Amino acid sequence: MSEDKKNQVSRRQFLNYTLTGVGGFMAAGMLAPMVRFAIDPVLQPEAEGEFVSADIAVEDITTEPQKVTFKVDQVDAWYESTVEKTAFVYKKEDGSIVAFDPTCTHLGCVVGWNTNDDYPQHFYCPCHDGLYTKDGVNVPNTPPTAPLSVYEHKIQNGILYLGKAIPREEA
Repeated sequence: MSEDKKNQVSRRQFLNYTLTGVGGFMAAGMLAPMVRFAIDPVLQPEAEGEFVSADIAVEDITTEPQKVTFKVDQVDAWYESTVEKTAFVYKKEDGSIVAFDPTCTHLGCVVGWNTNDDYPQHFYCPCHDGLYTKDGVNVPNTPPTAPLSVYEHKIQNGILYLGKAIPREEA
């Protein structure tokens, strides 16, 4: 056999190479969007430390917990929306400000301050008779498993700004 015939590619080999290359290219084209869909949200930077105005002046905050609502821009993967959240805000006797997330730690219902006549001066969850004291600590022998979460907060130009809610350890 001559040297030229050894280096030549047969018709069958050429078709195998071509079809394998085209198939690989098509598979990569189909997998790339799926891989990006799965990985892209993980690679997005987290928006930590963002504070939003609670629209309440520090001088209007009393020693009695009061409910305030504020709006947060929320991003879930590619869906952006504005969500309304609530907090209970009050001043302690020493003048420091406390802001609680009103979500019950038992089943996620919303608690209210002083809403049950049987339990005055308590946060009360109507779903399963959950109770919290004024400082957000769960009352023993009631359904909640942990104290209410506390919002990070700061004061800027006399206005209260709230950050993310930080869960507290079991009491």
